Amino acid sequence: MPILDEIMILLEKAGGERYGGEAINQLEHALQCAMHAERMGSTPELVTACLLHDIGHLVGAGDEGLAAQGVDARHEDIAAVWLQQYFPAAVVEPVRLHVEAKRYLCRAEPTYWAGLSQGSKTSLEVQGGIHSEDAAATFIAQPHAADAVLLRRWDDAAKTPKLKTPDLAHYRPMVAAALRPAA
Repeated sequence: MPILDEIMILLEKAGGERYGGEAINQLEHALQCAMHAERMGSTPELVTACLLHDIGHLVGAGDEGLAAQGVDARHEDIAAVWLQQYFPAAVVEPVRLHVEAKRYLCRAEPTYWAGLSQGSKTSLEVQGGIHSEDAAATFIAQPHAADAVLLRRWDDAAKTPKLKTPDLAHYRPMVAAALRPAA
């Protein structure tokens, strides 16, 4: 099965599962995040990163509820390893860095933490907590960190129950455009 079909099926089927402690499911969250990126005129790679940023929850061993138990399943790393088989760094790295971006934003913007959902606050603690000043400076200097910060902001905004979004088929051409060319 072509990888594009596999991704769409994965999001359609497993994406119907609840998204952490939020009032939406995985697919709704992915679609909302991608919609925010698209509305801001982002590249197909960044829109794809937004759509697939939590795919580590879907391709991993099942990490639902682990943050509430004090366990970091490192879904961002699981996603990055899986995505790098098919996508360039412009997709993979913002996904890999989106958790670090949350930690960074908590340090860089004193009011950011207060705006996080309870689920994001809970996961932040098991993901290492707020960055130190040195860690924040190191993070933001990395390639793709600025895109990871954008992804993180859209991730935070992508938790609205019953928000009207384009359907998954709308994003298929963007995901196709972002795929690394076959060798």
